[in-house]
Amino acid sequence: MHRAAEKWPFRPTVRYARTLAEALRTETIGGMVMLAATVAALLWANISFESYDSLRTTTFGPAFLHLDLELYKWAQNGLLTIFFFVAGLEVKEEFVHGELSNLRKAALPIIAAISGMIVPALVYLAVSWGAPEAARGWAIPTATDIAFALAVLAVTASAMPAALRAFLLTCAVVDDLGAISIIAVFYTDHVNPVMLSIGVALIALYGFLQAKRVKGAWIYVMLAVLAWYFVEVSGLHATVAGVALGLLTRVWARDDEERSPSETADHYIRPISAGLAVPIFAALSAGVKLDSSSVGGIFSDRVVLGVVAGLVIGKFLGVFGGAWLSVRLGLARLSEELHWRDMAAVSLLAGIGFTVSLLIGDLAYGHDPERSTAVTAGILAASFIASVLAAVLLHIRVRKRRIAQDDV
Repeated sequence: MHRAAEKWPFRPTVRYARTLAEALRTETIGGMVMLAATVAALLWANISFESYDSLRTTTFGPAFLHLDLELYKWAQNGLLTIFFFVAGLEVKEEFVHGELSNLRKAALPIIAAISGMIVPALVYLAVSWGAPEAARGWAIPTATDIAFALAVLAVTASAMPAALRAFLLTCAVVDDLGAISIIAVFYTDHVNPVMLSIGVALIALYGFLQAKRVKGAWIYVMLAVLAWYFVEVSGLHATVAGVALGLLTRVWARDDEERSPSETADHYIRPISAGLAVPIFAALSAGVKLDSSSVGGIFSDRVVLGVVAGLVIGKFLGVFGGAWLSVRLGLARLSEELHWRDMAAVSLLAGIGFTVSLLIGDLAYGHDPERSTAVTAGILAASFIASVLAAVLLHIRVRKRRIAQDDV
């Protein structure tokens, strides 16, 4: 009996864990887990908002280290750092091995992403003009949620050309890099230069050891945790450390390595990000009590209207308009596999803000619970509208492509 067990390489629990981890590396499953967490948060908040709010505002952590934070702040500043670390890995991979490594190919999604940040901000400001503290929220509709957007694309249009997914992924990656830069520059009230200097030094040491190809996963884990801590207590949002560490991770494999450190880190950390970090953040951020105050705010508060218009209309105009203009001016070219109707559908998909939009929304209006709740409701509503409209258009495009292929 014992010998037979030894021939089987893994215990059932280990095999199930590995199967689950593999599933969480796909956009579809990761997006579904995040959606389930969002729905659960909404249900809980509307059944018993007091218990939900009591949980998310529970404070714990060592006070002597200045880490006595509320639970939802741990999710924002801690768990989302994991998400942004993975985003940093994706950016580095895209710049070295992906679409961004070729300037001609990269021009289309880069210009679309930049335009897709500027136009939503302008739409937001135009709609919210004159509302109290409206300027604080200009960046809320500038972000695209990679996980949700790719999940919708995978579920509704898996038959579409790979070039469409590459465009959306690259656009969202550039978008994330822009969003984290916005957070660092515009949503940092005060900075402790000593703590920040130590954090930067630790991040630089991480990059130096990566460049020197020093082995030892625990060395990098320790440096990453310390860098996160010093950036966090410096006053700069800790997610900046996550992106920086991801960008400094080596993407080339040595002769004696099966995978590069970037691939290895992505392999192990992506399931944690998709299955734990982002869903917990969603569960602690998306719980909105759907009453006259929150739902009514979508229609009466110009700030919330600006968020919805920025995500649904601004993102579409920005991404599609930027892509069209770049091709029209000869700065980029559209893949022969794609049609402008495909680009229109995926441009709508870019209006799914969610994760980063919720983060910026809290940074902008966390001091005003009523406005913050209404903004969260607006982000959820806009992301839902954008995903439904995009899913319908993508379904139509898939059907028309299939009919065209059958007629050939």
